[in-house]
Amino acid sequence: MEGNIFMTDIRTESTSVTSRALLFDGVDTKPYVKELSVRAPGAGEVLVKMTATGVCHSDLHVINGDWPYPYRLMLGHEGAGIVESVGADVSDLAPGDQVVLSWFAPCMNCPSCHEGKSWLCQGSGAFVDGLPDGTTPLAADDGKEVRPYLGVGAFSEYTLVPRPAAVKIPNAVPPEVAALIGCSIATGVGAVGNTADVRAGQTAVVVGCGGVGQALIMGLKLVGARQIIAVDLSDDRLDIARGFGATDVLKGDDPDLAKKIKDLSGGGTDFAFDAIGLTSTSAALTGYLKQGGAAVYVGMPPRDAEATIRPWEIIVTGQRILGCNYGSTRPAVDFPKIAELYLAGLLPLDEMVGERIGLDAAAEAIEDLKSSIGRRKIVVY
Repeated sequence: MEGNIFMTDIRTESTSVTSRALLFDGVDTKPYVKELSVRAPGAGEVLVKMTATGVCHSDLHVINGDWPYPYRLMLGHEGAGIVESVGADVSDLAPGDQVVLSWFAPCMNCPSCHEGKSWLCQGSGAFVDGLPDGTTPLAADDGKEVRPYLGVGAFSEYTLVPRPAAVKIPNAVPPEVAALIGCSIATGVGAVGNTADVRAGQTAVVVGCGGVGQALIMGLKLVGARQIIAVDLSDDRLDIARGFGATDVLKGDDPDLAKKIKDLSGGGTDFAFDAIGLTSTSAALTGYLKQGGAAVYVGMPPRDAEATIRPWEIIVTGQRILGCNYGSTRPAVDFPKIAELYLAGLLPLDEMVGERIGLDAAAEAIEDLKSSIGRRKIVVY
């Protein structure tokens, strides 16, 4: 009985919590750590005590001004934590559950959601950097509005999200791995299995071997790709790519890159994945493909970026261009599936985890992404 009373008290807690968080006021400023308050969960909401947050390039895009925002942000979008409390109408999560945050939480009401294509949701809180109703659950002591980046704001000791943004996975998954499932792993593995639908025996080239590229390679190996060519400027990352299953590696600055890819693959690959998002890599992608192959754009570019393609060549070779948002992921289905594949030893996700750092080192870690190599840095709380 005491346990039930304790649970009820937690679920109906009405006070806010104080949380240290990484904030950003806009271009020409630097991110900084500051205390703010996170309100208690209302209907359809979940308060999460964060355990780990990945340091991802999407936050660097914000800081660089590639994706400008007109308000103060609580940064971070790739994270995991433990449920602290839930709104009165949330019955399928309870305090103590481990959850992965989905930065593109579906609204469950738009046409895309009704069609089962939640990765194309038109009403996600990610669009307003807040809750689905457009409000923010955060408050700073200076009165200036603070909004959670992409609706989650994962660089914080606590965050409050709508129920679809908190996806339960087994507590046996380490927090550092759980955090990465929420963005880089879901994006890379999903791009292979969902967006491209790669089949056993097919071939692929992956351009860029950072976190998403590493997940792409793991996903390709998982589905039985016959040949996986990894391309990067870093020898260190190419070595890591081999460890994840790349059969061949090439340097990205090789002037004969396209020829070498076609020579290795016997005329071009079935799939070419861009895990970087530079206009140069995007424009070159179709040149690595065989007839009928598919170029899959996964890495996120600046919002106004433009890349040149050759429509005539695409038409006569029957090639395809596929856009991949969030790995065409349905978080409620795919996050637990990825977690189970990890626990079964089929996805070596531990190998993606690099240095563990504290929240006070997060801003520097984001800046370091401009030149970083190797494995992912993870903020732990």
